[in-house]
This record gives sequence, structure tokens and C-alpha cells, in this order.
Amino acid sequence: MIKNDLFLRALKGEIVDRPPVWMMRQAGRYLPEFMALKEKYDFFTRCQTPELASEITVQPIRRYGMDAAILFSDILVIPQAMNIEVQMKPNFGPYLPNPIRNAQDLEKVIVPDVHDALGYVMDAIAMTKEKLNEEVPLIGFAGSPWTILCYCVEGQGSKSFDKARGFCFTQPEMAHQLLQRITDTTIAYLKAKVAAGVNAVQVFDSWGGMLSPADYQIFSWPYIQQIVNALKDEAPVIVFGKGCWFALKEMANSGASAVGVDWTCSPENARYLTGGKVTLQGNFDPARLLSPPEEIKKMVKQMIDAFGKDKYVANLGHGILPHIPLENAKAFIDAVKSYGA
Repeated sequence: MIKNDLFLRALKGEIVDRPPVWMMRQAGRYLPEFMALKEKYDFFTRCQTPELASEITVQPIRRYGMDAAILFSDILVIPQAMNIEVQMKPNFGPYLPNPIRNAQDLEKVIVPDVHDALGYVMDAIAMTKEKLNEEVPLIGFAGSPWTILCYCVEGQGSKSFDKARGFCFTQPEMAHQLLQRITDTTIAYLKAKVAAGVNAVQVFDSWGGMLSPADYQIFSWPYIQQIVNALKDEAPVIVFGKGCWFALKEMANSGASAVGVDWTCSPENARYLTGGKVTLQGNFDPARLLSPPEEIKKMVKQMIDAFGKDKYVANLGHGILPHIPLENAKAFIDAVKSYGA
């Protein structure tokens, strides 16, 4: 029985004394204890070594006492498992030396046995659950199929993902084949994570906002909906699309337990677009954590007042930035935890 189940209660829409709080990318690069491990081990070694991944996952919980932990991993472990090489280059980011651009490339892409290819993630979950000792819930995650396709076709990060979008628009049949393989792998992966012990899952559509609302309904949303349909009876599902305010209505009606909101959509608009029927999560601008702590505390209170304390999970509107002062991150967490006190 989880001792602090505030996060899970908020996902169910129950009345709570205050909203739960966690931060996207909370297990990572703004923490000195994370940086100490980063100096010793490269990125995918950290992801693929259960002892390291579990340690990194619990570091922010020890320091700040968030209401949920999120497993340290990366969305690009999925293409790795699908026989697509992924490197993480220092000061560059993800690099895929053999991007998927034609039928021959696509032939090499497999739907793996996730227990075999991603067993290290399940081991990390078991170790993390042991370290958390039922104190708080554990969140597992995956990238949306569209977001994964962006990297698989582009071969690296991008401001616009023109090659990925061009691939979809010029070779739609091939794009849909790739999207379906990613979707099938992601469903199996998230189900394995739930079986291994995660208490909720989040789907990150980080590049959903690159698509027009019409194209979103073709190349992204139907695949996310498949994931929600497959998982919703096994664990709460949170759907987060950056720049996807136009899809909030579909997300709210998808069967997901919660919908993430970025900082470009106001709490009032988010409630309006979702019809007030689903738990919302977000949406503090990560760069605003550079404001003075006292200002952060005021803004957090305003944010919660605007969303309302129920059917709400306090979070950032995207991942925490690397250079956020530790006391500023603490101010954010503390402001939520003391709300209404």
C-alpha cells in the first residue's frame, strides 16, 4: 500500500487537500548528485544499468519529497530495441546514424520482444520500487509514436523536423507502417512496465506541436489513442503533448486519466477545452524557475488557484532546465506542498 497516494487520488479525480506535485525531468541534470554520476558513466550506460537508473530516479525524492517518482530512462530506448542505432553525443544530443528514409531502411525495423530487448528497464523498476519502499508512486513513460518517428527519420534533434514531416507527406504508407510498429512496441513496453510495478504511465508527445491540427489527427493522435485504449484498464495514463492545445478536447475524451498542459495554454483555456472532465497536469514555464524563489512561490499559488486544487497535478509545462538553482526547484515543490496550509 503506497503511503503517499495523493498523486493517484488526483488522477482518479478525488477531492484532495492540495494538489500533488512532481516535475518532468526531475531525475536529472539540475542535481549535483546526478552530475556526479554523469561524470563517471555515459548516458545510455546510466539508462541501461538498473542500479544507476534506480538511484537517479530516487535522488530528487530524497532531496525534495515530490509526490511521485518518474523512472530515469529515455524515450529513445524504444528505437534502440527496434533495431535502430541511437547514440547520445555530448553537447549534441541524440544521433541516429542510419535514419529511416526508404523501404529498405524500414525492412530492418523490428517489433521486438520487450522483455528481452528492454529487460533492463523492468529490472530498474524492481530496484526503484525497493528503494522507494512504497513511499510514493512510480511513473513509467514512453514517447509518442510520432515523436519517436521524428528522431528515427530526422536522425537527430531538430527545431522543425522537416525531414520527418516530409517523409510522412511524401511516403504516407511507409510512415504509417513505421508508426504502427512503434505503437505496437510501445504498448508492449508500457504493459511490461505496469506488470513490473509502475503505478501510472505518461506518453510524451514532445513534437506533436510540429504538426498542423489536421495532420495531428493523421500522424499522431490515432496512435496515442491506441496506446491509451490498450493501457487505461491496467494503469492510469497521462497524455502530454507539447504545443498541442488544439488536441486537448480529444485527449480529454480519450480515456486518459490526465492530460498534460504546456505553459502556452492558460489554466482557464485548458479547463474550457477539456470540458472540466479530466485531471490536468502542468503548466509552469520551466524558465520561470529562474525567477527569485519568493516570486516562484507566488506564481505557483496563482497557478493552482487558476486550475483549482482538485483534478489537478502541479508540474512544469515541460522538462526542468539544466541550470535551475536548487533552491528555486525547492521553492516550486514547497509552494505546492504548503498550498492551503
